[in-house]
Amino acid sequence: MTKASPLVSPLRHTTYAEQKLYDYLLYSVQTQTPEELLPQFQQFLLEGRDAPNEELKQALHEVLNDPAIDEDFKYILNRCCHILINRWQIHPQLQKAIPKLVDLFKSVPPPNLSTSRFSRRLRQLVADFIKTEQYLTLQRLSRVIEIGGKDFTWSDDNIPVGQLIRRYPYLYEHCLLSEDSSIEHQQTVRQVQERIQRSFELDLSKYVTYQVRLAQLARRTQSMKQARRMLHGVHNPTLLTERELGTALKRFVGKPERGHSYRDLSRHFLRRSSEVVSYHEFKNELFGYLVSSVDRKYGDLQFNKRLYQKLQTILPRYDDHRPNELLMMRTTSQLLNFLVVDSPQNPEHYIFVDMITNLGPTATVALLLKLVLMCGKAKPHLERRFSILFSHYESHSKDGVPWLVKSLENLHIALSVHFGDADVSFLKQIM
Repeated sequence: MTKASPLVSPLRHTTYAEQKLYDYLLYSVQTQTPEELLPQFQQFLLEGRDAPNEELKQALHEVLNDPAIDEDFKYILNRCCHILINRWQIHPQLQKAIPKLVDLFKSVPPPNLSTSRFSRRLRQLVADFIKTEQYLTLQRLSRVIEIGGKDFTWSDDNIPVGQLIRRYPYLYEHCLLSEDSSIEHQQTVRQVQERIQRSFELDLSKYVTYQVRLAQLARRTQSMKQARRMLHGVHNPTLLTERELGTALKRFVGKPERGHSYRDLSRHFLRRSSEVVSYHEFKNELFGYLVSSVDRKYGDLQFNKRLYQKLQTILPRYDDHRPNELLMMRTTSQLLNFLVVDSPQNPEHYIFVDMITNLGPTATVALLLKLVLMCGKAKPHLERRFSILFSHYESHSKDGVPWLVKSLENLHIALSVHFGDADVSFLKQIM
């Protein structure tokens, strides 16, 4: 029998009894269908009854009798789930079993006196597991890879923000991986991420091509209505309106500032900043680079002053040093904390909401894009900021936080255009 990876948590070792459970699951997932294995998983590992054999029953007893089980059980059960998920994920016809696995936890009977002490203990631990970050991560992963999931539109007002996670692959590494994620789990998430991102980029490219052809045909026929009848329509792949998507594409693909694209501006800034002799001077240059994208009226109110003051408080002890890559990275990270959100423990994001309210989500994301174009290594940090907001509002209805959804959509477009493989160059023909 092939051995399952012993990695469960970076801070603990796998016991012999745990390994027996992992090996049983690894063997079973290779030899049984999900329809056969799911009932066994529920009965044995969630409810504590009908063990496949006496040896496995004894192994589970040993696991539950471990003095550290209250803390360790979430890692053990999470690993058990991912042994199945990792196998099913690589087979498209089996992926539908993953949401069923996650849903099993909802139907586990609560502990009661009519069952054995062993079964009551297990069910209580399972009930506690449902409240953990590990189970939340499983639920998110289930939503991402669920086959035949509904393609939500903006009119679906009451759906929770959490249901939209599939739409944002740049959140996956932050929302679908937890502290005990095995190497296999990380690989699974990245494979899913690449597949869904590739699909979005292809859909976006098709949409842009269609819009360009539509505009060209409308010019020739002098009738948009006639042009639409002549072309097969292409679905808008975002939750933005066509007008909002058009605005975002023009800004992220075109030349929105003095005839320059954001990529051009970042290169120009990097050339200029390479000539400055002090970190203090670099921060002043960075201030000018950023506020050139900010509406002057809004900037003059308070934003520019706040941004300048924030820059002056970042690593002042290095003001006389020559700027380097590490200083740029730390500066960008602190600015993203300031402009978006600091941390899960301090999820204050007043400035971000204020920017969106006054500048709009596209212009706000454009400002953040300028930062990560200037310092590409800060891109994961920006994605992490948005994952914090996503988690913070995960249970809210979409219509309650439209500013967040529009920001998530705009960031997806911006990152796809500048860091992905979305071919939207065709758009330049009509810009």
